[in-house]
Amino acid sequence: MTQTRQGTLACVGLGITLGSHLTPLARSHIASADVVFAGVSDGVVEAWVRRMHHDVRSLQGFYAEGKPRGETYREMADAMLAEVRLGQKVCGVFYGHPGVFAQAPHDAIARARAEGFTAIMEPGVSSEDCLYADLGLDPGRVGCMHLGATQFMLFRRTIDTSAWLVLWQVGLAGDLGEGRFDTDPERLAILTDVLRRDYPADHGVIVYQAPTLPFEAARMEHILLSALPGAAIGMADTLVVPPCRRLAPDPAIRARLAALGMPSPT
Repeated sequence: MTQTRQGTLACVGLGITLGSHLTPLARSHIASADVVFAGVSDGVVEAWVRRMHHDVRSLQGFYAEGKPRGETYREMADAMLAEVRLGQKVCGVFYGHPGVFAQAPHDAIARARAEGFTAIMEPGVSSEDCLYADLGLDPGRVGCMHLGATQFMLFRRTIDTSAWLVLWQVGLAGDLGEGRFDTDPERLAILTDVLRRDYPADHGVIVYQAPTLPFEAARMEHILLSALPGAAIGMADTLVVPPCRRLAPDPAIRARLAALGMPSPT
């Protein structure tokens, strides 16, 4: 009796900079797959992935202007799962980290596991990792809060202005799921107004973009918050907001710790 082969799914990250961040384990998943689906940053990166496997299918075609992003992500997951159900060893390759601002890998893995298939995620170097290196930012010093720019606009959040604030996908700020590929000065003005609840207009912020090609340099443009609506913002840009006040010590907690014989931090 011939036993039908069970399909599997591995979603892996390519990292950010082409050729520099791919882990050996991620590469092995690509090489050993029956079919590879690619959701990457541009055509150059996709062409590089095609050099590693004979059957690479682009996921970029599921995007369309005005198409709800939720529908796009469902279709991406559907495409991968269709091959898994046929008994194929499937690898989904995604820009950066496959679990960071990437709904389709999470959905595909959850659905595959619910259907009894083996499904895993292999992490990759993310834009966050590059940001820490390029800006010399250590999130352990005063803390770091990460939010999607649109989520930050739509919901009331308590912002600790003594920590760094990182707003991701600022190039899509104000996108309500209608499939936009950019933002505009009006939406950036609203984002600025929301930030002005906690930060002064003359507070310095940084527009950051990690390099995707080895010969590129990171974008690290310092501007005033008040200039944000007029800034040239792309889809891959991130807004980094430095602290605007010092950490506030908690004397009561320090006293309790001191009573235990522990040295108080400076």
